[in-house]
This record gives sequence, C-alpha cells and structure tokens, in this order.
Amino acid sequence: MTTDFTFPEPVKLVIWDLDDTFWRGTLSEGGIEAVADHLALVRETAARGIVHTIVSKNDFAPAEAKLTELGIRDLFVFPQISWQPKGPIIKELLEKMQLRAPNALFLDDNPINRAEALFYNAGLQVADPADLARLAPLLRASGKPDPTFGRLEQYKLLERQQQARSGYQNNLAFLRDSQVRIQFRVGAAIEPDLDRIEELINRSNQLNFTKQRVSKESLRAAMQDPRQRWGTVRVQDRFGDYGLVGVYCLNQPENRLAQLVFSCRILHLGIEQFTYAWLGFPALAVQGEVATELNKHDTPDWITVETPAAADAAGAPPQPAAGRLRVLLKGGCDLGQLTPFLHAYQLTVAEEFNFVNENQIPVHVEHTILLRQGRELPAAERQRLATTLPFLGREAFDTTLWNPEYDVLVYSPLMDYTQDVYRENTTGLEIPFGGYQNLTTVDPVAQATNYAQRRFQGMDADFLRRFQQEFTFEGPISVAGFQENLHWLRQQLPAATPIFFLNGAEIDVPGSGETGAKERHRQMNQALADFVATAENCFLIDVRDFVRMPADVTNNLRHYQRQHYRTLAQHTAEAIGQWQGRQLARSTWVDLRAEVASRVPAKLKGLLGKLRRQ
Repeated sequence: MTTDFTFPEPVKLVIWDLDDTFWRGTLSEGGIEAVADHLALVRETAARGIVHTIVSKNDFAPAEAKLTELGIRDLFVFPQISWQPKGPIIKELLEKMQLRAPNALFLDDNPINRAEALFYNAGLQVADPADLARLAPLLRASGKPDPTFGRLEQYKLLERQQQARSGYQNNLAFLRDSQVRIQFRVGAAIEPDLDRIEELINRSNQLNFTKQRVSKESLRAAMQDPRQRWGTVRVQDRFGDYGLVGVYCLNQPENRLAQLVFSCRILHLGIEQFTYAWLGFPALAVQGEVATELNKHDTPDWITVETPAAADAAGAPPQPAAGRLRVLLKGGCDLGQLTPFLHAYQLTVAEEFNFVNENQIPVHVEHTILLRQGRELPAAERQRLATTLPFLGREAFDTTLWNPEYDVLVYSPLMDYTQDVYRENTTGLEIPFGGYQNLTTVDPVAQATNYAQRRFQGMDADFLRRFQQEFTFEGPISVAGFQENLHWLRQQLPAATPIFFLNGAEIDVPGSGETGAKERHRQMNQALADFVATAENCFLIDVRDFVRMPADVTNNLRHYQRQHYRTLAQHTAEAIGQWQGRQLARSTWVDLRAEVASRVPAKLKGLLGKLRRQ
C-alpha cells in the first residue's frame, strides 16, 4: 500500500486470510486467538455496505465452525477455504461476485500469497494485516450507512444463485427453473425511489448502456417532462428479492432511450434484454463498454412480468402446491423400495441413490462430506479426485440436490453413520469410503485380491500402497462434524423446502462384520435428533419404531426386511401430510399393487421387465 494509506479506488470487498491474519495462530496446529479489533471492523464496515469474504488455506469445516463460534460467520459471503493457490481462487471469486479487482482489498500475512494474488488479479489492492491499524479508519469511513445490511443480503442472494447455478450443466435449464419475475413501475410509483434511481445512473458501469450521469435536481426535473417516459425495474426469483435493479427513460417523440441502466447484481439473468424487448426495441446508442450486448429480436422466455400487487403476494411465504408434491428421495439404493408405495399417495418421486461407477465400484453419493465438496471445491479439484481415486469416479460429485425440481427432500444420512473418512496429507481434503475397516493398515496384496474378486477396477496393490502413503485414516465423521454439515445442508436449500431425515436402526446384527455399529447408530441418531429439534423446517422419521430386532433386517442394520419399507413409506407420507397441513390422498389399489410387486423375486422382476420391453 502507499505510505499515505489512501485507497486508489473505493473498497467494496475485503478478502481475509485467516491464520495469523484474521486471527492469531494456525487453526490446524491447535488453538487460535481471536482479534477483537478485526471482529469489530467486520461488523462495523458491513454496516456501511462493505462486503467481506475469506480466501484461506485451511480445512473448510473446522474453519467455519470457528467463525461460527466467534459469532461472525454470517457476515462473510462466498468463503473460499481450501488448500488451493490463492491467486486463481481470488480471480474466480471476483468473477462470481461480479466485482472488479481494484475494488477489492486482500489481507494476508504471507507476501508470497499477496504477490500471487496480484499476478492473477491486476489492480487488486493488497495489504499486510500489520497495516490494519492505519487502514481500519479509512475502511470505517468508506461506504455509506447500511444498518440493515442490505448490501450483504444482496451478495448472500447472489451466493445462493451461484451455488444453485453450479448444479446445472445447462444454463438455460437453470434460468427456467429460477422463476425470474420482473416488475415495471412508472409515473408516480417511482417518485419515492429518486435516491436509488440517481445512485444507479451515476454508479453503475457494467450494465449502464447510456452512461448519461445526472444530478438529483436535473433528474427530478426530467421526470416532470411529459415527453420522457421514466420507469424502474424490480426483480425477484426463487433465491430472493433483488429490489430495484433497473432504470429506463424513453424519449417518446423520438422513440429513443435516453437512459437504460441496470445493477450488475442481475447480470446473466437476461433482465436487460427482456426490458429492451418489453419497451419495443427503441433506438439505443450504447456508450462505452458494457457487459451485455443487446439485440432487436430476442425476448427471454424464462422471465414473467408481474404487477406490483402480484409481486407483493409472491413475497408471502410459499405454500405447498395443491396437486402432487414432488419428492426427492436421497440415500442408499435400498430406499428405492419406498418409491412404489409412495406413488400410492399424491406424490411424484425422484430418486438419487448410490450407483456403480465406471470402475465397477459402488459409489454412495449421499455422505455430507461429498455433498459439501461437490458444492465447494473448484471443478478442477473435483476432477482430480474423481480420476485419481477409483472408488469415486467421474460422477461422484454429481447431484440433483441443488435443482429446484422438488418440493420435499427425504434424506437418509446413514453413510455418515457408516463410512470412514480419510484425509489427504498434502491438501487436508477429507474423502469418505468403505466403513469398519482401516485401509491404511491392511495388506495391500490381500486387499487387492479381495477387490479383484469383486471385479473392482483400479483398486490394485500399487494403488493401495499409494493410498496408504498419501492418506491418513480419520475414522467415521465426528458428531460435531456431522451436525455442522447438517446445518450447512439446511442453509443450502430454500428455507421453504422441508427436509425429512431417516435415522438408523439400533440393533446388533450377528455376522455383519460391523463391530460397534449399534453404538455408532445410537450416537448418530441422537446427534440427528438434536439437530432436527432446533433446525427450521426439518423433521425426523424414526425407523426404530418398527425396526427393532435382528429379524427385521437382512445382512446389516441398514437393510430392512421388505415389509418394513412399506411401513417406512407410510410413515414418510404421514409426516409429509402433517407438514402440509392435510392428509395425503391415498390409492388403495396402487398400494396393493406395490405390495404384490414387492414380493416378486428380483430375478423374476428382471425377466418380466425384459418381456415387457420385447
């Protein structure tokens, strides 16, 4: 930084390192010491519209837990906590947040990290945390009062949108699922918004097509000119309310736009093109560089126009649909036995279960660690893990969980109960696999023979030796880590989407080879119950009500006798009905058909399926 400690451009974003920067000490090496001045600085500047994020080389879960413990987690958006190089991460972060590098300040105690960040992000402002004593007064004087944290909330909305977008391979499908609604206001309805209109015109650049700056006095006078038609644009989608994000002024005698300006917070939603089409494609002389090129023929079909009254109604808490609810059933593939019985109710069921990957290895995709990594790791890192660990495979991080195509989530977290966790020594990343067996201590040759007999590919002795060198056995996920991931999952999904959790049985299964499974289930069931008791819109379906003895399961305590899946489906439908406030209609005929089908041996089912397809 310069010696007079002025910022060359206004700071809109502060990017914090954690160890020896935001706090004293290194989290992975033991206790850390919070810095009260830094906590206060984040709170005070967030109340002036400055946004804060994190780029730190750390493990995400313990870092987030510590931030939560300090009571500061909710004031950070887009946290990037991993073991990846910081320069590229900051570049990607700024793109996601739609901010320019010169408007961001990166604080890091390591000069190499600061140099790398500058190399990848020209114009980025960087500083050693030792300079904060002199920089803090400047930051506290920046921005403008924002006591309701409105700017922070807008970036949280953008964060939710970006996270959901990452779950789609097709951007058009994402847009059509986003439920984008636009509201146009004109005349006297926009007069109370004079300050916001003036701010948009004078501050917006990326989506300011006309760049005709105004004073408040000239703006007020222009709005009284009958030849000029002024209007504002407000936007909502399923992620939240973006507020007033656009302004236009149409010179009516010339059918020419004198003002066309939008906030960058709606970039990539098609709002500017839709507005241009709604106005009838008037003449427009674009000034300077803009982030979007408009045309005179497209009208985005994923956007709907609302009246102010309809928009107000849309802001009410969403109610369950009157027709068939859409349910996503996520867990082990044995839960597929629920689906025929659930179809007897007013439910449309989608399934996401474990599968056999390209290496002929069964992959469970429901462990909360995999869910978080699929959401938080860069795509290149996910690809690296998928290609180097044959028990993952290229689809291990794929999920429909973040798609808005269901009303209710029914989720079995039993892999968190079961699988062991291995930590990669070089990155600290955690990977779940197997269960009730420590792969870092087995004989690689004998274990490879076992895998070969099961026709697993890539799990040979050489791979197992490398795995034992590169990974450390952590055992199953801790209760605290499990609950933390459940809180994270609840935050990732729309608050209106209920989550119904299926817990596990607590019985001894002789011959299963899973030593301590009953006690592990008891411990995790309690952790799940404690979470559900305090979490919003979360519910527990307790299998212990009917799975009570060894005869109720098959080869382990997670696989139930077939009659219990019918009972589990009934309990699930009843719980969903209670949440909805009315009992679900039920077809006795469909239930009976499902009961008969459940008694047909699997081999015969396959034969019948083949005959039907011939």
